Amino acid sequence: MLRQVIPSSSLRSIGYDRATATLEVEFTSGGIYRYADVPAGVWSAFRQAVSKGKFFQDHVRDRFATMRVS
Repeated sequence: MLRQVIPSSSLRSIGYDRATATLEVEFTSGGIYRYADVPAGVWSAFRQAVSKGKFFQDHVRDRFATMRVS
C-alpha cells in the first residue's frame, strides 16, 4: 500500500492499494477507515489536493463503501 503522511488538521495519513483499489484514511482522532473501489484518479487527485480535508469531504466521504479498521 502506498502511504502518505499529510499536513492536515483532521487527517493524519492516506494510503492506497492499487491492486484492490482500496483507499485507507487515518484521522487525527485515531480512527482508520478503508474505502472500496476508489479509482486511481481519485487517489492521485487526493494526494495533490491543496486541502486534503476538503477533498475528502467533497470526493470520498459517503461516496464509497466504507469499513472501519480501528
